[in-house]
Amino acid sequence: MTTTSTPTARKRCRKTRTKKVNPRPPIVLSTIPVNEVDLAPGREHMVCPECRTWCPITGVDRTPKLVPHHTDPAGTPNPRRCMAGTDRRVTIDITVEDWRRALVEARPTIASRRATKVLPKPRATAALATSQIPPTPLSADAVRRTFRQHQQQCRACAGEITGRDGLPLPCRDGERLAVTFLRLLRQEPRRRAVREFFAQERRRLDRQYAAAAPARATQWSAVLPKVTDADARRAQLPAGDAPTESPAVPLTTLRPGQPAS
Repeated sequence: MTTTSTPTARKRCRKTRTKKVNPRPPIVLSTIPVNEVDLAPGREHMVCPECRTWCPITGVDRTPKLVPHHTDPAGTPNPRRCMAGTDRRVTIDITVEDWRRALVEARPTIASRRATKVLPKPRATAALATSQIPPTPLSADAVRRTFRQHQQQCRACAGEITGRDGLPLPCRDGERLAVTFLRLLRQEPRRRAVREFFAQERRRLDRQYAAAAPARATQWSAVLPKVTDADARRAQLPAGDAPTESPAVPLTTLRPGQPAS
């Protein structure tokens, strides 16, 4: 009885005996990122530009090229061979010392790091509560200007937007502004009368305060000598010795009808 096993990707050999050469142009190591190349003696590797997997470089002393390899790591079932990168020639135009120097310079070190500048976040001002926002009184003139500006910018108010039946569609915003303008226009005489009433009351109270000011000044002048005399007598000290504290007298409970001693 014969059993079939699923083929898996094999481990890549470092040295191959094949003389096949990929006809594609050779890979120049100086054009490959330094972190995708390993030129350590005896373990030359690089990332295949086609399948992006690490692959050994064989024939470093003679004709360097990539060994035959799969597109997946070793042990992956049903592997696929990298046809574009297998046996492709490699041009080693950098030395091991230059590669190591470039690798060290490419690695970030703690000494080369600089702390980022911490920018303070601007403190946002607290928004007013709804009850703290002063209401803006509406006027017919302000609503009329808003309505005219809306008509100039709205295509529905200009009749350019039509429905399926070909009739122009109404503009809800324009209708609301028009209704508000007409309502304020009707209420404007009453509003004007109320504003005029409050203005008259304010003028009347101002006249009363102005007329009562001389009378209050006269009353204050009349009582000013008495107030000054009272302040002067309050500042004088009484004649005689300073008062002394009396001895503590025990409190007694008096019965009804008993005279105080």
